[in-house]
Amino acid sequence: MKKEVSFDGIGQVTATFTAQDGVEVGMPVKIAANGEVAPCAASDPLNAVAVAVKNGCAAVQVAGFVRCKATGLSVGTVKLSADGSGGVKQDESGSAFLVVETDSESATVLL
Repeated sequence: MKKEVSFDGIGQVTATFTAQDGVEVGMPVKIAANGEVAPCAASDPLNAVAVAVKNGCAAVQVAGFVRCKATGLSVGTVKLSADGSGGVKQDESGSAFLVVETDSESATVLL
């Protein structure tokens, strides 16, 4: 099926942080210290996603539509948290997010 719409860049707000070891592009991250992010552990809240990582720094998206690694999600309002392995998971104790697009490996989420 041909993709006819794109959510890329809509509402995107990013900030640059120092990145701890293990931070990779596309993974949920959390604030670890002043101006520093780390990979999220399983069930951590979904607040931000690393969209670029270079030279010990990360561009971190804190608002807007973002693509995340995920499996088994449906579109609509879904409670999510980090899965601890670089993606997001459905989690009834997580926060509610709008999921607008899914496939077998990822989902587009409005932060």
